[in-house]
Formats: sequence, structure tokens, C-alpha cells
Amino acid sequence: MRFQQIAAASKILSSHLPRMRRPNASRQVSSVASALKNSPIFRTMGLIGGKWVEAYDHHTLQVNNPANGELITEIPFMGTLETNDAISAASEAFKSWSKLTAAERSKYLRNWYDLIMAHKEELGQIITLEQGKPLKEALGEVNYGASFIEFFAEEAKRVYGDIIPTPLGDRRLFVLKQPVGVVGAVTPWNFPLAMITRKVGPALACGCTVVVKPSELTPLTALAAAELALQAGIPPGVLNVVMGNAPKIGDALLASPQVRKITFTGSTAVGKKLMAGAADTVKRVSLELGGNAPCIVFDDADLDVAVKGALAAKFRNSGQTCVCANRIIVQEGIYEKFAEAFSKAVQNLQVGDGFTEGVTQGPLINESAVQKVESFLQDAMSKGAKVILGGKRHSLGMTFYEPTIVTGVKCDMLLASEEVFGPVAPLLRFKTEEEAIQIANNTKAGLAAYLFTKNVQRTWRVSEALEYGLVGVNEGIISTEVAPFGGIKQSGLGREGSKYGLDEYLEVKYVCLGDMNRT
Repeated sequence: MRFQQIAAASKILSSHLPRMRRPNASRQVSSVASALKNSPIFRTMGLIGGKWVEAYDHHTLQVNNPANGELITEIPFMGTLETNDAISAASEAFKSWSKLTAAERSKYLRNWYDLIMAHKEELGQIITLEQGKPLKEALGEVNYGASFIEFFAEEAKRVYGDIIPTPLGDRRLFVLKQPVGVVGAVTPWNFPLAMITRKVGPALACGCTVVVKPSELTPLTALAAAELALQAGIPPGVLNVVMGNAPKIGDALLASPQVRKITFTGSTAVGKKLMAGAADTVKRVSLELGGNAPCIVFDDADLDVAVKGALAAKFRNSGQTCVCANRIIVQEGIYEKFAEAFSKAVQNLQVGDGFTEGVTQGPLINESAVQKVESFLQDAMSKGAKVILGGKRHSLGMTFYEPTIVTGVKCDMLLASEEVFGPVAPLLRFKTEEEAIQIANNTKAGLAAYLFTKNVQRTWRVSEALEYGLVGVNEGIISTEVAPFGGIKQSGLGREGSKYGLDEYLEVKYVCLGDMNRT
């Protein structure tokens, strides 16, 4: 089952389940954590040149479970020296990896995919343990993340050049596509597996080597995936993982002339800094940055479809995705009906530890995330918005937050102008199609957008008018490995996934052969 189906299934509403953790939840989590620590894929050191290494100064960083605050393990707090060694290892490995045939690289990637799927349960448990999302969603992420490795294992054999008709009879013109070189990949905590495979898959398929810097909040998934890459036979140095001091690691990646490309998923602010830093060595840059996704519900929408789609688009991963519906913009003729139906659906979302059966909403990643949600809500209420559901920390404590719906939201409120990254659904009202498009496009972001309507002509008009890289029509879960993922405006540069994702890791070389008429 693909990620979209599993993620959607995880949002199917529970019927009258209590919104609390079961008494044995803590013991269950401890049992899972103990079992994982004995797993051969559970790694706690960095990977440089095929070897598992500690930080050179032996400094460490704690990794905690966001659901209960308990220490999972400690990881190396790496910095400049370790990153430079990882870059050197990747540069050395590039000499041989880039010379392999596409078919050979494809086999390595296929082996990696098979091992990821064979260890699906363990990977899902690691994701839930360190990131907090419900286990069903975590397993869906494993499927989704693995799909990029499978897809690019196949696409590796389809990197085609070109023959150009020559204007001169004694010349032959052709185009080669060659790997960029060493890639620095910086990934976030909200999808700790998929955001890595979506970058590493095409990079390795094209013949590049990679230094990955995962989030310090969720490094264990990245290390487990790297262990499986080694088991798959991917040569030492082709994939390296360093984590710890993010500024120093980032600066080392930017400063090195051996690193020819930076690929990053994360905040727009950090993306801008990486883009500026890459200028000194003129690196290629791919950026998948923040969003402010509108979800437009027209009067002629199927109410059930709109509620289901908005629920999935808003509350997946507790609202902590870059494509989450950040603004639900509802036409006035259906506004009240939608608000009522949506509220009933959201009331049935079960909040709790991700290992508890039936839970659809896990914790927010940390205290800072909760405080951001609270500040956005306070701003909205001070300007006249009304909380009709939720609006406060959950009784479970820690960083759990009640799924929240806010009405009367205006465009000048933080909830509408910035990315909340939490389980808060702001409802805005509009009258005309033109007004909906104006509200939707009134943002610096341009990643994902959603619309719900039965009108085919409107579907085309609005989809073309929306200034976004992805548009979902009557669907709230739209990401897939076979389609290009990426934004416009300040939501980023480049595309990930699909055949277009390969181009981000390839250089185009033109070759002219002269004096071809000589015998």
C-alpha cells in the first residue's frame, strides 16, 4: 500500500474512542525502545567513509522521545572536522561510483530498497520513537520513503543524452549528462526517512555521492537507513552521515569546493542562508522551503469529500508538514455547513502516544513548536478570531496539543500569513472565485494548494491561477514518488521525485566532433 493510502487511512475517524493514552502506553514504549536498541539497524554514531565514528572531541547530544521526554540515546555532536572528512570520503568514492554503469548503480539501489522494506516495522518504530507521529503514519512514511529508492533505481537506467542535427557537414554534435559530484543534503525532522531518500535516491542513481546532515532531533532514522545502505553493498564513502553542530556542519558543506551541490528541506530563513552561502563557490542549490498552503472549498464542493480532504491535508503529522493546509478558505454559501461538519470530524481525532492503537495525533516535536502555536492563536484571538474547538495544550501534557479550529480568521493574522506548523485549522470566508484566488496567492510562499469543487471548468481555471508548485483537486494527500515535488516564489527552487528529480543531480555537457569528413 502506497504512502497516500496509508496516510489517508490513518486519518479515518475513530468512533467514540477516548482521547487519552492507555495506562500501559509508557511500558509499551519502553519495551519497543529496548527492543530497538538491540536491533542491528539501530546505530548511534556518524558514518564517514563506511566507518561508524564518534565525534572527534567525544561530545554528544541527547535524542529524546517527544511523547514523554525520555532519553532514547546519545549521538555524536559533530562539527567542522568530521564534516570535512566526510566530504573527503565522498569525493574519493565519487571517482569510482560515478564510473559504474547505470545498471550497476540500479542494482545497489534495488538492494537498498529491498532491505528497507524488509525492516519496515523497525524503521517505523524508530520514526515514531524519535519523531512522535502515530505508528501507522510512520509505517506509511517508510513505504513512501522506500518508493523513491525503488523509483530511482529504475530511473538510473533512463538518463539519456541527445544528438543535435549539425549546421555543418563535417561536425557531429551530441549532449552528455554527467553526475554533479559530491552533494550536501540537509534534511528536516518531520519526515526523517522520506526527506533523505527523496534526495539520496536520485543523487546515487545519477552517480553522485552524498554527505547527509539529518536533523539532530531525529537522527536515528537516518542512521538506520545508512546502515541498510551498507548492508545493501553500497560502497564506503558513497553515503555519509554527520550530525551535531548544525551551523558548523552547514558552513563546512558550503565552504568546500569539493561539494558541488546543496539540497535542503526546511525553513525559508535557513534556505536563504544556504543559498547565499553557496554563492562563494557557485554551488548548485535545490531548496524545498516553507509553505502557506491554501485549501479552497467552493459552494459546489462535495461536503464529505471536502471535509475528508481538508482533514488529511491539515492534521497529518499533527500539522507538521510543509504542505499542510495552513488556511482553509471556504465560500460563504457552504461556510457554516463546512465548519460544523469539519468540527465533528476533528473532534473524533484521537491524541496520544504514537504507539497506542487508534491514535491519529501525536505530540508536537518540542516545546518551541507548542509556544509558536500558542503565540499564533493569541495573535488571532486578539484580532477578533474565535476558537470553536481545542485551542489549548492537551491534558496529556508534554507537547501534546488539542486539534484546533479557529473561525473569523483574517489575512492580517499570523495564522493566515505565516506557517503555524501545528494542529490548528484557521477558517477564512470568501464570496467569489476571484477573491479566493486573491486570498490564496497573497503570500510569499508557493508550495502546495488544495481546492474542492465539482465544476470541471473551475478546476482548470483555479489550478492555473494558483501560484503554487503543487495543486490537489478534491484530494488532500498528493505527494508521490512519480510526480515532481517543489514550490515557487519563496518556497524553493528545483523539484524532487519523478523523472524531473534526476535533473537536479546532472550536469549537461555539449561535445562537438570536428573534421568528420576526413577519410
